[in-house]
This record gives sequence, structure tokens and C-alpha cells, in this order.
Amino acid sequence: MPSNRPTPEAQRLRDLAVLRRVRDRIDREYAQPLDVEALARGAHMSAGHLSRQFRLAYGESPYGYLMTRRIERAMALLRRGDLSVTEVCFAVGCSSLGTFSTRFTELVGMPPSTYRREAALATSGMPSCVARQVTRPVRNRPARAATVTQPA
Repeated sequence: MPSNRPTPEAQRLRDLAVLRRVRDRIDREYAQPLDVEALARGAHMSAGHLSRQFRLAYGESPYGYLMTRRIERAMALLRRGDLSVTEVCFAVGCSSLGTFSTRFTELVGMPPSTYRREAALATSGMPSCVARQVTRPVRNRPARAATVTQPA
């Protein structure tokens, strides 16, 4: 008697579609109070299962991906220069300045206050699309050198 269960390949594709929706939600709602439990509920998974599957599919945990999105947006806000580090921290959805500063420093290689001062100089005159590309944080690798160099 044939089973109504999907084939392993069909199930894998279904799981990847769910994970893509979780990733898309993080991309859209990074500034909202998201945590792995809330993301897992939305995906109808346990938090542990979501974390394991997300890491297998994307190479990092959902929390790591969320924090990277927040730091990327924070970098753009800090380059603008019109907000304080604390204002930027809360604008991108972080509730702890300490956690934000620690994660920012890990990803970017310098504290947010230093980045705010130096990045404005380093990217002045650069189109924003180019500035965003050259200042993008690097996930899953050591942070860049602790200085931002002037463009030639």
C-alpha cells in the first residue's frame, strides 16, 4: 500500500521553503523584537529544530543571522552620522547597548563609536550603494582590521 508521506527530497524542499520564509522574515522585521522562539513558532517548529536546520541551510544560527542584519543596518545609520550609537542600537531592534556594541565590534572590527567617526570620513563622496558593499560586515570570518582606510 503506498504511503502518503512525501519523499525525502520533497520534504527537504518543503523544509528549505520554510527556512527561506524565516530568513525573509528576519530580513523584513529585523528591527522588531524577534527571538528564535518567536521565529520557530511562526515556522511551526521547535526552537532547537529551527536552529539546527537554519544552521545547516545557511551556515549560521537564526540569532546570528538576525544580529548580522541589525549590524548591517546599524552601519548604514552610523555612516549617516545624525544618530547617536544608543539611538542606532534601539533603531535596529537591539535592547541592550552592551550586546549591540559587543556584536558590532565582533563583526566590524571596531566599536560602533569608532566606526561612526571613521566610516563617515572613509566613505565620503562614495555613492551609498558602493559604501554599503565595501563596508558590509563579514559573517563567519574574523573581523576586519580595526581601522577604516581612506579611499584612493
